[in-house]
Amino acid sequence: MGQANDVHYQHHAMMPPGAIGNWQLLRGGPLPGWFQPVEIKAPHGALISLAEAGTFSEPKRPPLKVGLLIGQVYRLKVMNIPLHEGQEVFPTIELIDRTYAPPGQELRFPIPIDLTYEDLQLALAGKFVTRVVYLEDPRRALPVAEDKGGRRWFEVAAGQDPLAAADLLGRPVAIIRLGGRAPDRSAPDAKFLFGCPPVQHYAMSPQAPAPNSGRLRRSDPAAEPQPTPAVKPP
Repeated sequence: MGQANDVHYQHHAMMPPGAIGNWQLLRGGPLPGWFQPVEIKAPHGALISLAEAGTFSEPKRPPLKVGLLIGQVYRLKVMNIPLHEGQEVFPTIELIDRTYAPPGQELRFPIPIDLTYEDLQLALAGKFVTRVVYLEDPRRALPVAEDKGGRRWFEVAAGQDPLAAADLLGRPVAIIRLGGRAPDRSAPDAKFLFGCPPVQHYAMSPQAPAPNSGRLRRSDPAAEPQPTPAVKPP
């Protein structure tokens, strides 16, 4: 599929969570029902819970490697944040596209979801942060070596759409939102949890079985780059 066909200019990152993902599903192709591996990272010492079965799951230490459905919105709870113990942030993850790793190697190329200390601090301060993770366009990739696990971040000015900026740099695959609503302390409602879509759990071991075995893939999956950069507003 050509890059021109993936442009999201008719949408913007401030649309309601799930709107862009649902539109992507309507386009058809190998997206509906696909559990895309993601790797969720957070500052050392923090704990992460996923909204599952109507509540937040048992907190776990990152990184977490899980499979999330394309087009769905997943609510997380981040707690035990360094220097902010006792406070919590409730980010969302919306997958709007998938990767095409070589068959059997899907877990080697998860979409990185980095919940940085800086962004968590902004959310705790009442700010709303939107990040767009994208697959870099190989034709525009910088010809420099990167540290393993390193990320390149591009800040966008206030009023600029990070989704449009990501479209110019590559193919957007995920939208991360931090800040805003907090749940009812007595019991989070289904709307806040976005209905708790299903999650596939994987071991962090490289020997873990590959997800979605036998599903439709592109004819040249080895050419798919690994998603590393992201875009966010200040």
